[in-house]
Amino acid sequence: MTPLADPVPGGRPGDVERATALAGELAGRGVHGVVLAYVDTAGIGRIKTVPVAKLPAAAAWGVGMSPVFDTFLADDSIVTTDVLGSPDGDLRLYPDLDRLVVLSAQPGWAWAPVDRITQEGERHPGCGRTFLRRIVADAERRHGLTFKTAVEIEWSVGRASAPEGDFEPAVSGPAYGAIRQVELSDYTADLLAACAAQGVDVDQLHPEYATGQFEISAGALDPVAAADRSVLVRQTIRAVGLRHGLRVSFAPAVRGEGVGNGGHVHLSAWRGGTNLHAGGQGRYGMTADAESFTAGLLARLPALTAVTAPSPASYLRLKPSQWAGVFTVWGRETREAALRVVTGTLGVRDRAANLEIKPVDLAANPYLALGCLIAAGLDGITSAAELPEETTGDPARLDETEAADRGVRRLPTSLAEAVAVFRTDEVLRAALGPVLADAVTAVREGEIAAVAGLDDEQVAAAYRWRY
Repeated sequence: MTPLADPVPGGRPGDVERATALAGELAGRGVHGVVLAYVDTAGIGRIKTVPVAKLPAAAAWGVGMSPVFDTFLADDSIVTTDVLGSPDGDLRLYPDLDRLVVLSAQPGWAWAPVDRITQEGERHPGCGRTFLRRIVADAERRHGLTFKTAVEIEWSVGRASAPEGDFEPAVSGPAYGAIRQVELSDYTADLLAACAAQGVDVDQLHPEYATGQFEISAGALDPVAAADRSVLVRQTIRAVGLRHGLRVSFAPAVRGEGVGNGGHVHLSAWRGGTNLHAGGQGRYGMTADAESFTAGLLARLPALTAVTAPSPASYLRLKPSQWAGVFTVWGRETREAALRVVTGTLGVRDRAANLEIKPVDLAANPYLALGCLIAAGLDGITSAAELPEETTGDPARLDETEAADRGVRRLPTSLAEAVAVFRTDEVLRAALGPVLADAVTAVREGEIAAVAGLDDEQVAAAYRWRY
């Protein structure tokens, strides 16, 4: 294979040579194609694929993809902003070769996340991965901070043989029940094997609370790698399921009632190799910066839900007393709190302490969600925000006077409410930049219009198999 010229408009020096070597290695392992993956503003995974022999060309010049996907809705209809949503223009998808992995559950295929670059070689302002990378770099430059992040993945397992559009649980038995593990032991064992083959270190895999629901938790990584891993693991869960005659959904709610699927984020801030959430003089070992980071998140949670809970179906899940975290409160190991302070077990707290953000689901673009969460926390550090009093127990039980005295607010109960708050949040909009901020608003408003007049069960059905 003849190497292509390198310089490249949107790639990195040396990528073409690496891609040429990788193409030969992949072909020798029986890989025929490479999935080039990203997530759009609506939270839908979009892809293009190239034959292995074309990987060097993709590394050199990218692969074409219209920018119109920045304003696609979950049902594939299109909305517009002043700069996005037209049929004009082109972007180039550049694979990140550092994250390329052979797909264990899809023989013949490899996978890589992409950065979206303009034809002139500039970073596309609507690229979520670029946005997250910028936020992380700014945090290190301005505050000396790095982060460790993990995204929990909950999904509902149905039978692929069910009538089109319906959800028929593939398992019986109680929540967290041994019955479920036994009934799907072949599937889950194959899933663990596939993750291991792909270099994903799984911490836990178990049946969850809702009907037909499972959860997988993987080890923490830097935010960009964690978002990449979230996309890869979902691809793997789906592929392994299909091989077992199963259909999976990561939708926030597969039914109009009941507990939905979350995508809780675990996030810790570090400086100089030290975890700021442990060993400090603040509450539960938090440093002053960790408390301010938490306070910054708490203050912006209502606006954040437009990014972390971006589907009309998200608000079928965000209900009180269902461990979804729908009030602006924090607490140590309080699973009803929107922000759960996890101290970890004595002896490993310097490594394990973190903050769990609960009002997040897997309809969210993980790059946008993590970037906005970090931006909110950083604003708390910059302003030396004070963390209010801890709330224990179920905040739904607070009377109106007590809730008001504590500053406890209910998070938005609809996507429309979330968008209204997001529109006025200068910190989040500035972090995203005008192109991405306007895309978020336009896409959310498009989703709202798409389900106007539908009842809860119809909303759940509309998004059941989109994520």
